[in-house]
Amino acid sequence: MKEKQVFEALPPNFRAALIKKSPSAHPFWTLLGMTLVDVKKGWAVVKLPFNDQLTQADGIAHGGAIFSAADAAVGVALLGLIDRSETMVTLEMKINYLKPFAQGALLAEAAIVQKGTRTALGEVCVTTETGDLIAKGLATYMIMTR
Repeated sequence: MKEKQVFEALPPNFRAALIKKSPSAHPFWTLLGMTLVDVKKGWAVVKLPFNDQLTQADGIAHGGAIFSAADAAVGVALLGLIDRSETMVTLEMKINYLKPFAQGALLAEAAIVQKGTRTALGEVCVTTETGDLIAKGLATYMIMTR
């Protein structure tokens, strides 16, 4: 059984600013309705409420919307581990969809598994608010100087 990892808190002002500014800093988040629930160094939770505009033809959430929440959570988790002079981009990401999502909200909880000087590996679990596992993902990010 895997031990629960403890993540270091961000400075309170930085954490509050990230949570408050995430929708305006990321217009794509606003388009989908995503919000940042919580963030620490190497860990983050992003929320995606179900919306009819996120559906595919069968009325369930499109995989791209779920993927977006998962990718966003990994990116924010990494944000607390990089220097202010650095930025990052998704290099590669894989996701396995396990159940459909058609009501309520999703929570994408991400953790950075390993961070090097130029790349980082993060994993993400996407669940409903009641804890049903919807998807699992693994993402590699490239870290670059701005």
